[in-house]
Amino acid sequence: MKVTKKIEKLENSSVKLTVTIGKADVAASYNEVVAKYAKNIQIPGFRKGKVPVSVLERKYGDALKNDAVSEIVEKALGDIFEEMDKNKSDDRPLPYSQPTIDDIPLLDTTKDLTFAVKYDVFPQVEVKNFDGIEIKVPEVKITDDDLKEELEAIRQRNAMVLDKKDDEAVAKDDIVTVNYCELDDKDAEIAGSQRQDFVFTVGTEQNIYKFDNEIIGMKRGETKDLTKEVDGENKKVRVTVTAVKVRNVPELDDELAQDVSDKYNNLEDMKNDIKKNLETALENKLKEIKSNSLLEQLVEKNPVELPASMVKAELDSRFRMMAQQFQTTTEQLEKMLTSAGQKKEDMLTQWTGDAEKMLKSRIIVESLLKEKDISVTAEEIEAEYEKIAAGAGVSVEEVKKHYEDPRSKEYLEDEAKEQKLYTMLFDQVKVSKGDKKTFADLFKPAN
Repeated sequence: MKVTKKIEKLENSSVKLTVTIGKADVAASYNEVVAKYAKNIQIPGFRKGKVPVSVLERKYGDALKNDAVSEIVEKALGDIFEEMDKNKSDDRPLPYSQPTIDDIPLLDTTKDLTFAVKYDVFPQVEVKNFDGIEIKVPEVKITDDDLKEELEAIRQRNAMVLDKKDDEAVAKDDIVTVNYCELDDKDAEIAGSQRQDFVFTVGTEQNIYKFDNEIIGMKRGETKDLTKEVDGENKKVRVTVTAVKVRNVPELDDELAQDVSDKYNNLEDMKNDIKKNLETALENKLKEIKSNSLLEQLVEKNPVELPASMVKAELDSRFRMMAQQFQTTTEQLEKMLTSAGQKKEDMLTQWTGDAEKMLKSRIIVESLLKEKDISVTAEEIEAEYEKIAAGAGVSVEEVKKHYEDPRSKEYLEDEAKEQKLYTMLFDQVKVSKGDKKTFADLFKPAN
């Protein structure tokens, strides 16, 4: 098929592809359609496969032409897009962008056939403006207090919960089970206010009436009537303690270290490993802060036009992920939102700004990787395996086994390429010391 094409750039990373098919191919395609009809159609007065072309054209002329046009357009676009994919052309359509045809062309077998389609392409951006970019990296030191906090967390995670004896009273930090209800003026239970087997830790005030202090000193099976203020109103509450448990926190010693992991011979081994993990976490967090700051400033200085289909695909993906987190379908999630007085459309609108920011950052990274032709060698990937193994405390062979899956290995290679790119870019901008922060503050989620 003789095809000529012209591509015109449009706004928001869209293009208009105009295609012209030579008249000889148009006539040949039309004749193929007619022959197919003639072979299969049944018309009274004619044997199957023996219907004259003139009769077919007189009876089904428009349908024949429409079918021929559809086949011509489909084949031409299929060939063009296949060639674009093969050559990794910048003009190939995004996988989630459905080409739309301007006008269905009329078929005339004596003339060339021209039609045009519009579709979205991957945004092209030249990242040139690095002027005035400054990255401030927080000053953070890992202290003994940070180590103590991690060790205390390990103690709490390995604590055993034991029943207290019946004659032992409730104390702060005990885990208690209670039944409670509200009482009316005659000390009768108010229907619907009863709560059975409610469990909480004394001192956390994780109960609606905040009766933590009042139950300290009570014993299992004991009941007490209280008056508590709730939302500015005094309420009578009856509380019965049905179970009292104490958290038995282990000593910080060699035995605990050995219980936590077979790789620890003693407490010192565990402390050293925790220090190393904290240092790795800090290193990765600072890398993340540096790269995010760089990309935010590059996005501001190097505008990126996002196609609508790309933004829509990202928002749809986020909604599907949210449904997976709730272990439900997108349809059910939408119903849940509606019952809670929310709309899916409003939620997607709230996400749009963050989604666009992420996409623009991703496009800038992809453009720079391509422009600078960043690649990684087998030796560099081997070094990544060794680094991961050292950080995780496993063998290099175990790490390699994890990355045997082609997609996992590709992810690792892409990550290595990006880190090479960031190292290169940090040399082009100003990196300075930022505010002093504690390790804990560094990892607090942003408001």
